[in-house]
Amino acid sequence: MRRTSEISGFYKLTPAERLKVVKEFANLTDDDVRTLQSTGALPIDQANRMIENVIGVMPVTLGIAVNFLINGRDYLIPMAIEEPSVVAAAGNAAKIARVRGGFTTSSTGPVMIGQIQTAGVKDPHGARMAIFAAKNQIIEKANEQDPVLVSSGGGARDLDTKVIETQAGSMVITELFVDCRDAMGANAVNTMAEAVAPIIEAITGGRVYLRIISNLATKRLMRARAIFEKEALGGEDVVDGIIAAYAFAAADPFRCATHNKGIMNGVTAVVLATGNDTRAVESGAHAYASITGRYRPLTTWEKNSDGHLVGCIELPVAVGLIGGATAVHPVAKLAKKILGVKTATELGEVIAAVGLAQNLAALRALATGGIQRGHMKLHARNVAAMAGAAGNIVDRVAEAMVKERKIRLDRARELLDQLTKK
Repeated sequence: MRRTSEISGFYKLTPAERLKVVKEFANLTDDDVRTLQSTGALPIDQANRMIENVIGVMPVTLGIAVNFLINGRDYLIPMAIEEPSVVAAAGNAAKIARVRGGFTTSSTGPVMIGQIQTAGVKDPHGARMAIFAAKNQIIEKANEQDPVLVSSGGGARDLDTKVIETQAGSMVITELFVDCRDAMGANAVNTMAEAVAPIIEAITGGRVYLRIISNLATKRLMRARAIFEKEALGGEDVVDGIIAAYAFAAADPFRCATHNKGIMNGVTAVVLATGNDTRAVESGAHAYASITGRYRPLTTWEKNSDGHLVGCIELPVAVGLIGGATAVHPVAKLAKKILGVKTATELGEVIAAVGLAQNLAALRALATGGIQRGHMKLHARNVAAMAGAAGNIVDRVAEAMVKERKIRLDRARELLDQLTKK
C-alpha cells in the first residue's frame, strides 16, 4: 500500500491519534513514540492549544548566563539554544564588562509599524496628502479597536504615508505607528490596519490589499554600550585584533553575515527562552543591518582615549511580556520570572546587551586563539555521546579527542571501544 501525506481531518484527531498515524507513516518504533510523548514541563493538552497538528514537543536546552550587570542592576539571563559554548561565552563577556560598570542601555520605546498597501490610485501623491489631512480620523478609528491598549497608555500615535514605485505600478503605503506597551503587538497592529483600510480606500479611490505589521521595527530600537578594559581582554593586541575583525565585517558581507549571526546567537536564545517570536526578531535585525542598502554589522567597535575597547549595538527587538507563548508556556513564564523584567522595553534592552556580549566573546576568540578553542570541549562531548558513550565515559572520550585535536565520530568510536575493553 502506497504511503500518502494526504490525510483528511488530521487536525480533528487527538495528539495520540495523530502520533499513531505518523508512527505508521514513518515506521517509528515504540521507543520513538515514547520519546515524542515525553513533553516535559509543557503538558500535551496545553501544547495542543498552542499550534496545530501537535504530536509532541521539541525540547531545547535552557542555560543561564551569569555576570550580567545592566544599568547598575544584576541579571541572570535564561538562554534557550542548542549550540555549545554560547551561554558560557556570554557570561564571560559580561564578566569583563563588569570591570568598567557593565552595560548601559536605551531604547526608542515599544512602537510598531502597521502598513496598509493601496494600489490603483490615479493621483498617488495627491492621495498621500489627503491621507495626512485625515490623520485624526484614521488614528481615532484605529484606537477604537483596542480600548484596553489605549487605557494602558498605548495605541496608535501617528501615521506616515509614502508613494513607492513597483513592477505593479505606483502604490500608496500608509504606516500606522502603534505604541504596543508590553505586547509584541502583531495582533493589535494588524487589527488596527484592517479597521482603517476602508477609510483609506474611500480617501484614495484605490484598492487596499495588504494590511499587516512590519517586522522592520525601526521605531522599537534597542541599544546597549559597554567598555571592555584592555587588560581584562588580554592586552592592546587583543583590542586591535577585535577592531580589525570588526573592520573586516564592515567591509565584507560574507564575513558580516557570520558576525551578525554571532550576535543573534545571544539575541535569539533569550527571545526563545521567553516565548517570543524568534523569526520576527531575526528578520527585523537582518533587515535593519541592510537598511542603508548595504549589509552592515549590528555592532560597532572602537578604542577610547585610554585604549580600552568600546562596543555598541543597535537593533530592533520586538518582544512582549504578555500574549502568545510568553503568557502560557510554563518555561517561558519561569524565564521571565528569573529575568525579573517589568516591561517589554526592559526585556528588549537586556536582549541587546546579551547580543553585544555575545559579539565581544566571538570577536575576542577569533582575535586570539580562533573560535574552535571554545567550542572544542563541548562539541567533543556531543560527538562522544553520538558514538554511544554514556556517564563518565563521555567525558573521558571527549578529553582524549580534545587532547589529540581529533574530534570525529570515527575516533570517538575507537576510543569508546578501547575504554570498553579495558
